[in-house]
Amino acid sequence: MKLKWLAPAVLAATGSATYAQSSVTLYGVIDSGLLYQSANAANFQSKVNLGHVYALKDGGIYSSVWGLKGSEDIGGGYKVNFRLQGAFNSSNGKSGLSDTPGATAMFNQQTTVGVSSPFGTIDVGRQIVPMIYAMADTDVRNAQYFGSILTAWLGMNQAAGWQGLSTNGPIGALYDDNAIVYRSPKFYGASLALEYSPGGVPGQFQGGTRESAVLQYSNYGLNLAAVYYNGHDTNPFTQTGPTTIVTAPSTGLANNRFWYLGAQYTFHDFSVSTSYSIGKNPANSGQANFEMISGGLGYRFSPAFKVTSGFYYLKDRNHSSNQSDEFALGAEYSLSKATLAYAQVGYVNNRGSMSQTITYGAPVPEGRSTTAAMIGIRHGF
Repeated sequence: MKLKWLAPAVLAATGSATYAQSSVTLYGVIDSGLLYQSANAANFQSKVNLGHVYALKDGGIYSSVWGLKGSEDIGGGYKVNFRLQGAFNSSNGKSGLSDTPGATAMFNQQTTVGVSSPFGTIDVGRQIVPMIYAMADTDVRNAQYFGSILTAWLGMNQAAGWQGLSTNGPIGALYDDNAIVYRSPKFYGASLALEYSPGGVPGQFQGGTRESAVLQYSNYGLNLAAVYYNGHDTNPFTQTGPTTIVTAPSTGLANNRFWYLGAQYTFHDFSVSTSYSIGKNPANSGQANFEMISGGLGYRFSPAFKVTSGFYYLKDRNHSSNQSDEFALGAEYSLSKATLAYAQVGYVNNRGSMSQTITYGAPVPEGRSTTAAMIGIRHGF
């Protein structure tokens, strides 16, 4: 159950000024399940197969989170909003990964304050970037942590050299620090999101900056999305030893570019989705240049029960022998408004140096075919 505290109008100590009413909500989700995976690696760049594993794992649908959000109506259709949200591992209680190598943070997903109005919203701070919402809206699997457009995109990052040391990856972004994001109102189903993130590097205006644009359309059961993301000095961390992490110097060069086109159509209870995207390093396209194609089918048998499936293909455009195919199938049943039970199974066929994962946080060895299955429960409060 969500807990709310309504702050009444308050009189200033030295006067009679009255402040608008505001609200604060404490919320969260716990998502935990049993995972089986036939081949496992110690990290995202490993070629060594440690064998099959049975484990209690967090995040079969999405990560477990908790947070605080609030809003204050300041009149004239304007509101001041804030959100603090962090992921945690329900299996051991650890906080989520941050943008700093190996470090965790209490609020690693969102720490924003902003203003909403009839003309749209502006939020500033660390936040989930607009491209992720667009990808979720055009994927039948809804960018879940098990076998979805999200895990395929993470596979693209792994192929580009991401070691999982932090949330700062080389292709696109899940979270951005220092982000300024504007979201427009919907106009006949169309909406626009614009992001700019200053890098804060002394002497380099472009050093560490991020910019993105997302155009979406949602109407009559049809969701369309077009994404452009561009980053400078992303994925600067490399682990060269057990405790040695090297940070590349800031150059200001654009080394992270991601294009995405996606569509999903729902007719009655049947849904179908597809997407095409390219991720590359513009400063060195010979180092990273990847292609991703997806397709999905889903059917809702009742308001409480649905089944979804997805296919995700990755290709290294520099080395044709590096390819990966992933298949995922999942069933979800709502036990109540707050509780969801799920069962999922997936298979990935990695070739060459590809290591696409089936579920986020469970690395797969390079070039290995792997099967995974997970059953779990997700409860919101």
